[in-house]
Amino acid sequence: MEKNNDAKYVILLGDGMADLPIEALGGRTPLEYAGTPNMDRLAAGGIMGVARTVPDGMQPGSDIANLSILGYDPRNFFSGRAPLEALNMGIDLGPKDLAIRCNMVDIRDGVMEDFSAGHIASEFSAVIMKELGANIDAANMEYHPGVSYRNIVVWRNYPHAALPETTPPHDIQGKPVKPHLPRGAGADVLNDIMVRSAGIIASSRAVGEARSSYKGTPTSVWLWGCGKKPAMTTLFDRFGLRGHTISAVDLVHGLGRAAGLTPIPVPGATGFIDTNYEGKAQALLRALPGVNFIFLHVESPDESGHEGNLEHKLRAIEDFDRKIVGPVMDGISSYDNYTVLMMPDHPTPISIRTHSADPVPFAIYSSGGWKGTPYEGKSGSFFNEKNAAATGLFVPEGHRLIELMLYKKL
Repeated sequence: MEKNNDAKYVILLGDGMADLPIEALGGRTPLEYAGTPNMDRLAAGGIMGVARTVPDGMQPGSDIANLSILGYDPRNFFSGRAPLEALNMGIDLGPKDLAIRCNMVDIRDGVMEDFSAGHIASEFSAVIMKELGANIDAANMEYHPGVSYRNIVVWRNYPHAALPETTPPHDIQGKPVKPHLPRGAGADVLNDIMVRSAGIIASSRAVGEARSSYKGTPTSVWLWGCGKKPAMTTLFDRFGLRGHTISAVDLVHGLGRAAGLTPIPVPGATGFIDTNYEGKAQALLRALPGVNFIFLHVESPDESGHEGNLEHKLRAIEDFDRKIVGPVMDGISSYDNYTVLMMPDHPTPISIRTHSADPVPFAIYSSGGWKGTPYEGKSGSFFNEKNAAATGLFVPEGHRLIELMLYKKL
């Protein structure tokens, strides 16, 4: 069913905002503790509930969760994280090619100290990827630099039917890496690259010069998130939606491209707490007249959760509220017919410094209101995990949230 092109639909996503109660906050979560008047206004004027964005048995990653929120059942459409990022990077994948996420990491004494190598500069990563390509003679391997610590390796004509089994490095911070090394099909090649990368980074003259010029603490690379080229029906073919993604990360833009959306690059969008929030909000409002759908993603709450940095997470949530939600809600109010879905994709609890699969709060504001629908009255004064659960509205399959946003029914 195609939607009215005069209507506007926006998703505002604060990656990893949801959390667990924290003793230092008096038993409240960061969403409960932070000052979020704009999110609260949206929740009070719309409806609020809880959704499961990660199906049972699947890994609670941003790939799975954001795929759900875009309206795709990950059990049917997920083909791996790395190929989605490769898609946005313009890397052409054939049917037999394997894309592999390549993190710059900081491993010391066999322990994963930092999955981002000190939020390494993109220029530094690019030097290392070039050195890997020049010095590792593994057959059919290509090394593609990305943004900061996020890079891609492509294994052309991957010779196995099964995929390697790998572990996200952000899941093992502060832990020994040995039990989590790649295993299964193709793992010998991946492990060899990882071992050899440490020697190259330690001895390369080019890497040494980059180290003195750019931010970063890399000691090796970590390979994970393997997958093959995705195949998805576009959001236009399914719902009549055409529009854009706004994000600092290739994953979200890659998901958008697979769904038929076009990325909008925003200068200064870093994926961290220093990101250009205002630029993202302005980009959305500038683009909205020409389309009917925009997905705006902010990474900084998630990064702060991985850091275990409560101060940063509270700041990231409040910045999302003040610099994204407020300006977007003010700007979109000039339209007669609009709907805004706001939520995190998954929790990234400070206490565990990685993702969890717990359901997350969501709020949907519609200019037409919810009177006369089955969801009338399911609102709350404050946007947080506890208040969202208290409404009793639970969406067990997160990929159906888009139906609730578009049609006001499931």
